[in-house]
Amino acid sequence: MPEEIELEMAKIQRLREVLVRRESELRFMMDDIQLCKDIMNLKKELQNLVAIPEKEKTKMEKQREDELIQKIHKLVQKRDFLVDDAEVERLREKEEDKEMAEFLRTKLKPLDKATQSPTKAFSSPELLVSVSCTHT
Repeated sequence: MPEEIELEMAKIQRLREVLVRRESELRFMMDDIQLCKDIMNLKKELQNLVAIPEKEKTKMEKQREDELIQKIHKLVQKRDFLVDDAEVERLREKEEDKEMAEFLRTKLKPLDKATQSPTKAFSSPELLVSVSCTHT
């Protein structure tokens, strides 16, 4: 039936969107991990420089200390931007999930009355929404 084909296409499109979102989340996590590693390495180096008494520091060590502080600051700003961007994306996806769940509810009601599909459990809007929001 055309309605069943349309619903199946919608489910496939939804699954594709879920996978694209998950890929995006994983990329965010990898970027976040790398930024944290970079920040930690710079902090370790800065701690070593800070441990040197001020009187004993060379001009190069003082310059390096300033450079490290600036680099750490930039990385922290970059990470903050990344986190903010991820939050905006999460809120946008949440809204899309609501719209898709409503769309599927309206499409499933007529089909549920007409026939029981073996893929009914997969086509549940709640299941699709929960799959896409595993990392919030």
